[in-house]
Amino acid sequence: MMQPICRIMNPVLILSLLTGGMPLAVQAQPVALVSTQQLLATEQVNADRERIRELLARTEVHDQLVGLGVEPAEVEARVAALSDSEIRQMAEQLDSLPAGANAVVGALLTVFIILLVTDLLGLTKVFPFTR
Repeated sequence: MMQPICRIMNPVLILSLLTGGMPLAVQAQPVALVSTQQLLATEQVNADRERIRELLARTEVHDQLVGLGVEPAEVEARVAALSDSEIRQMAEQLDSLPAGANAVVGALLTVFIILLVTDLLGLTKVFPFTR
């Protein structure tokens, strides 16, 4: 009775011991250190993106974009596709605008100009008059 069980179990145990004792072929990739400046720059860009998203979510901005014939969803997609330097530049322009109603108009103008430039470069197709 013990013989048939040993014939089955012996190869299974030998195989499990051999595979368990082998070193893993997959090794962890070395991780590069991130400097404090890189981390702070990333955090700043994320904060700037969020600030621009909040500005675009305002009803005044939404109404103004619709009035210009631009879909707000398209603007949000374009803002998400902007590079870090473009986001930083846009945030700096928002910082330099005066407070109040002019800030909303200035922000809209900034978004409009960015969309217009990307349209003229052929990267987007928002405005029909650029074709």
